[in-house]
Amino acid sequence: MPSIRARRAERRLHQAIRVALLGLAFTMATGASHAADGVPASSAAKAPYRIPAGPLGRTLSGVAVNAGVALSFDSALTDGLTSPEVSGSYSVPEVFSRLLEGSGLEFVGRGDGSYTLRRQPAEAQVPAGAATQTLPAVAVTAERLGAGSLPPAYEGGQVATGGRLGMLGNVDVMDAPFNITSYTSRTIEDQQVHSVAGILANDPSVRVSSTNSTHNEAFQIRGFEIFSPDIAINGLYGLLSPYRVTTEYAERIEVLKGPSALLGGISPNGSIGGGINIVTKRAADEPLTRLSAGYMSDGQLTTHADIGRRFGQDKEFGVRVNGAYRDGDTAMDGQSQRLALGSVGLDYRGERVRLSLDAIAQAEHLKGGAEFGMRFSGAVPAAPRASTVFLPGSYSNAYNRTVLAHGEFDLTPDVTLFGSYGTLNADRHAALGAPLADAQGNFSAVLSRERRYFDNASGEAGIRGRFHTGSVRHQLSASVSRFETETGFSQTLGTPVPSNIYHPAPVPQPQADPPGTPKTGTTRASSVALADTLSFADDRVLLTLGLRRQQLKVTNFSAASGAQTSRYDESATTPMAAVVVKPLSNLSLYANYIEGLTQGPTAPTNIPGLANPGQMFAPYKSKQYEVGAKMDFGRTTATVSLFQIKRPNSVIRDNTFTMDGQQRNRGIELNVFGEAARGVRLLGGVALLDGKVTKAATPALEGKTAVGVPGLQLNLGAEWDTPFLPGLTLTARGIRTSTQYVDAANTQQLPGWTRFDVGARYATRIAGRPIVLRANIENLFDKNYWSGVYGGSFVSLGSPRTLMLSATVDF
Repeated sequence: MPSIRARRAERRLHQAIRVALLGLAFTMATGASHAADGVPASSAAKAPYRIPAGPLGRTLSGVAVNAGVALSFDSALTDGLTSPEVSGSYSVPEVFSRLLEGSGLEFVGRGDGSYTLRRQPAEAQVPAGAATQTLPAVAVTAERLGAGSLPPAYEGGQVATGGRLGMLGNVDVMDAPFNITSYTSRTIEDQQVHSVAGILANDPSVRVSSTNSTHNEAFQIRGFEIFSPDIAINGLYGLLSPYRVTTEYAERIEVLKGPSALLGGISPNGSIGGGINIVTKRAADEPLTRLSAGYMSDGQLTTHADIGRRFGQDKEFGVRVNGAYRDGDTAMDGQSQRLALGSVGLDYRGERVRLSLDAIAQAEHLKGGAEFGMRFSGAVPAAPRASTVFLPGSYSNAYNRTVLAHGEFDLTPDVTLFGSYGTLNADRHAALGAPLADAQGNFSAVLSRERRYFDNASGEAGIRGRFHTGSVRHQLSASVSRFETETGFSQTLGTPVPSNIYHPAPVPQPQADPPGTPKTGTTRASSVALADTLSFADDRVLLTLGLRRQQLKVTNFSAASGAQTSRYDESATTPMAAVVVKPLSNLSLYANYIEGLTQGPTAPTNIPGLANPGQMFAPYKSKQYEVGAKMDFGRTTATVSLFQIKRPNSVIRDNTFTMDGQQRNRGIELNVFGEAARGVRLLGGVALLDGKVTKAATPALEGKTAVGVPGLQLNLGAEWDTPFLPGLTLTARGIRTSTQYVDAANTQQLPGWTRFDVGARYATRIAGRPIVLRANIENLFDKNYWSGVYGGSFVSLGSPRTLMLSATVDF
C-alpha cells in the first residue's frame, strides 16, 4: 500500500500533467493562425541576432535551424563564400538578406512553407568594377546571446557551434578552452532518444556504466563516473530526476569533458570527468504543433506532443509545451515500463529583460529489472542473453517535479544581471537488489523494499560585463550560488532464494513496507566565483582566469532514532586558468588547468577494528591539465585533446581509513562532426585512455589499471541522404570498447565488445503536412556482452537488440 507521502506525490504529479495538457490545448486553440501561400504568419516579426562572420553555408543552416525555417539548398552555391557579421533585430527574411549581401544569392520561398537559395538575376548583380552606391548608415540595436538565444547548429545540424560553460555563459566551440559537444534536438529526434543515455552513445569520451534494465542511469566521462543527480538543467545542478533523465523537453544536451568546479560549482556527487547540461526548449517565432507516435521492442507504444507558440506585438511571450507517454513491454525479459511526462516552458524576451520559467513533472513505473547490475566473487563468467533480468521480482516507482525560473536584465548594453532558482521534489518506492555471484553465475537473490526522497533547492545570481583596458577586451563574470538537499531513506529485507544469471529465479518481495521515510541527511553547498576572459590581438588570443570559493556543510542522521550521527563544515578554493590561441581564422589551439571538487568520504562503520569509524573527510580536489586543437574546415570540424586528471582515493592503511590513494587518468580524444561531403554527415571519434592507480594502501596494487577504465573507446556514426530517393536518409553507427577490469587487483576482466546500430528515416509530405518516418535498430546483431562497471563493483549487462519505429507530423 503506497504511503500518504506517495499518494500525495502522485496526486501532485497528476495535477502537474493536467496543467501541461491544459496548456497544450490552450496553445493549440489560440495560436493556430497561418499565412497563405506557405509564408509563415510571423515572418515579419523581429528577433534579436548576434551572428559572427563565418562560412556562408554553415551560418545559413544554423540560423535556419534556430529560426524554425525549413531551408535546403545546393551546397555548391555557397562553397568558398563567407557571411558578414550580423548584429541587431531582424525579421526572418531580413536576417537572411543581410547574410547573403554580396554573395550573388537570394533567399526565396518555395510555396510549400520551405525555402531555398538561388542565384540572383544578372540585372540584380553589380558587375565587377562598376560604380557602387553608398547607402546611408543604418543604426541597429545589438543583442546579447541571452536566455532565449543559443549558438546556431553546425553544418549538418547534429551538434551546435557552441555551448554553455557554466558561469561564463554560451561560448563558441572555437573560443572554448575545453572539449565540448552540444547535441541538438534534431539529433535527439532523428535517433529516437528517450533518455540522456541514448544521446551519449554518440560520444567517444563517454560510456553508459549502468545496466540497460536499471531504474538508475549512470555514465563515465574520461573514465570517471557521473550519476543522474549531477546532470544540470539550464546550468543548475540537482533539479532533474535522480534516476532517469528524459529528453522530450531538451533543446540541447551539452557535454563538457573535464572537471568544472569553477564553472558551475560542486555537483551533488562531485563528478570529476566532466559535466552534462540540459537546455530546455523555447517557443520559436514560427508556430509549432508536432505530434509523434512510435513503437519499441517488445511491445511498448510511445507518444509525444510538442507545441510552441509566441504572442504579443513583437512575439515577446512564448509558450512551449511537451507531453510524452510510454507504456508496454521493453526488450528486457519480463520487464514493462510506464512513463508519463509533462513540461511547460514559458519565456519573455524584452528589449532589456529576458525571463523564463520551466515546470516538469515525470512519473516512471518500472516492473522487473530495477537492479544495479551483478557483482562477482571470482572470475567474471560469459555474459548471458542481453535481455536477461537478474531479479525478476524487482520494481521501481519514481516521481519527480521540477520548477525552475531564470532572468536576465541589461543594466547597460555591456552589463547584465542574471539569476536562476529552482526546486526538485523526488520520491521513489522500489524493491531492489545487489546480487553477488560466483564464477558459475550462481547467487543468492534477495530484494530490499525501500523508500527514498529528495527535496532539493538550487540557485545562482551574478553579473556579466564587457569593458576595455587599453587594447585588451574583458568579459567579466561574478556569481554566487547555493545548493541544498534533504534526503530520506528506509528499507526492509526480503527472503533470499537461490538463482543463476543464465536462469534467473523469481524473487519474492518483502512482506512489509518500511514504516516511513525518515530524514537521513542534509547537504548545503554555497560558493562565490569570479572569472575574466581577456581578449588580445583582435580576439586571436583569449585568456580566462577564475577562482571559486566553496563551502560545504553535511549532516547525517540515524534512520532509526533521528539523532545526528556525523557532521562537517569545510571549505575549499578551486582555480582555473585557460588560454585559446587562433593562429588562423579556422584553427584554435587551447590549454587549461582546472580543478574538480568532490564531497569527502566517510570512514565505514562495518569494518571490525577500524580505528576511525564514521569519520568524515573534507572535500577533495581533482586536477586536470589539458591541451588541444580544433580545426574548422567550413563544413566539418575536427578536434584533438590530450589530458591528465589526478584524483585522490580513500584507502585503509595501518587500520585507519584515510585519503592517501591516487588515480591518474590520461588520454587522447579525437572528435569529428559536420558534413564531410554533400549529404554525408559524420559524428563521433575515438578516445584512448590510460587509467592507473598511482598510490594505494597495498604496494602491489600500485601501477594497476583503474577499475572500469578501458584503453579504447570508439564511436563513429554516419548519415547518408540518398540521391536515388529524395528525403530518404540511411544511418549507421559502430561502438567499440576494449577490455576493462572490475577489481583493483586486475584479476576480474570484462572482454572488449563491439556493437552496431543502423537506421533509416524518410521525410515527405502527406496531405500537405510534413511527416518524418523513422526506424532504428540498436545492437543489430543482438550481441551478448558485459558493457562496463557501475558504482566501482557492479558489472553491467549490455543492451539487447531493440527496434524503434516512429512517425512525426507537423500541423
